[in-house]
Amino acid sequence: MKFRKFFLLIIVMMYGFGHLIADNDSIFVKKNDGYTMADHLDSLLLSWYYYTGRDTITYLIPSDRYAFNTDLSDSVYCERIKKIVTPIDVAYNKNVQNYIDRYVKNGRWIAPKFLGLSYQYFPMFEEKLDAYGIPLELKYLPIIESALNPRAKSPSGAVGLWQFMYKTGQGMGLEINSYVDERMDPEKSTDAACRYLKSLYETYGEWTLALAAYNAGPGTINNAIRRAGGTANYWDLYPYLPNETRNYVPGFIAIVYLFTYADSHGFKPEKIDFFDDVDTVMITQELHFAQLDSVLGIPVEQTRELNPQYKLDIVPAKNKAYPLKMRRQYISKFIELEDSIYNFNDSVFFNPEKFTYKPDEKYVETVCVAEQPAGTIALNYTVKSGDAVGLIASWYGIDIAQLKAWNGMYSNSIVVGQVLKIYVPTALESKYKLVNNLSFEEKQRMIGINPVTNTPKEEPLDPAYEYYTVKAGDSPYGISLKYPGISADDIMKLNGISDPSGLKIGQKLKIRKK
Repeated sequence: MKFRKFFLLIIVMMYGFGHLIADNDSIFVKKNDGYTMADHLDSLLLSWYYYTGRDTITYLIPSDRYAFNTDLSDSVYCERIKKIVTPIDVAYNKNVQNYIDRYVKNGRWIAPKFLGLSYQYFPMFEEKLDAYGIPLELKYLPIIESALNPRAKSPSGAVGLWQFMYKTGQGMGLEINSYVDERMDPEKSTDAACRYLKSLYETYGEWTLALAAYNAGPGTINNAIRRAGGTANYWDLYPYLPNETRNYVPGFIAIVYLFTYADSHGFKPEKIDFFDDVDTVMITQELHFAQLDSVLGIPVEQTRELNPQYKLDIVPAKNKAYPLKMRRQYISKFIELEDSIYNFNDSVFFNPEKFTYKPDEKYVETVCVAEQPAGTIALNYTVKSGDAVGLIASWYGIDIAQLKAWNGMYSNSIVVGQVLKIYVPTALESKYKLVNNLSFEEKQRMIGINPVTNTPKEEPLDPAYEYYTVKAGDSPYGISLKYPGISADDIMKLNGISDPSGLKIGQKLKIRKK
């Protein structure tokens, strides 16, 4: 958290010593001359890096960092814009040049990031736009709207990549309730945006007016047309439009120019690592992201990033199925263990009487904390250098899932000095009360691990069973694939395993009777 604050401070200093203002879930940069759309896009980029945890992203390599060719006369920009082939009227004027100055001439920080972010969404945008028969250049609109941040929220309440207002989103068939906001679903919101843009074009017969209506609403554009004496040309309406809408189309044209001529200016996309191995599964019962973390080891932060439409980390599949994106490496394990995932601690995650809430450190959302089991006493453990949740759980004879549930943890991340609450049987208080003060070697020996070799004490094998020795990267599901007729559940039950991520290298697992 300290690094993030430092990072944001540095960016603010780079942009004219403005100051940060928290507004809902976004961060806006305010300068002496007030908010501008350019400032808004800068702040949305910062917000995206913040919510994805990518605020340490590496900038372009030095050889590409200062090779930009942007010192051109305005006439060159004018001639280039005239050559852009698109059914949208991308006119050139002083207002457009102002935004070209911002995004191109002074685009050292913002342009490479926009180019890099575009690889995540542009292929999907183009596919949808083509399906509806509308200009592919409309794919640049979400840059103006949200800086390609699916969680973007404006002060006026617009949400998502395409910045739909509540009523407009509902009117386009997007589900918006306490659990789900499909304005933040990249695919569904894109489909809705395509339908909406097409209907606006059919109303006005001209794309710049359709864009203006997308920004300000048809009512505002109709009023401007009446005030202008009935003219239906965006540039003739310009004096009668709200200030934001006056900037909207020039800003859009500047972004079209930036992407069209990026190579000519020496701009290269910054490499941003996205999850490109993603597929969709249908969720048929209530599911908490933390259940996926506990059973399959999928970090909650990853599930959030791939599924921004679920506001409370819950897929509310009570009465209908909902889609959930996850990396392909987890799909087979999910199918294999689906029932176990739904049932894992469901009484904790979906029973308000059995958990309380506390704010998560990174998002204004909630983390459930399980109640104290009957017949136990609470102990505190202070995290030390070299500790891991799996080790701590093994020292106290508990499951990793229990440790995380008792401490409201979504991931396995812990920090030195963090105090964890642990519940142990009252009868064993004296045994486990000592753990916090033992050395690492003493704790390992206590559970039968040689601290030098880090291997468990050899237990005699049952000659009646066939065994498998765990290797790096193994999982119950992966091991089961080596033995036809044996499932991951079979292996876990036979070996008393409740947490599939808790396997240890060198561990001997019973597979089946000989």
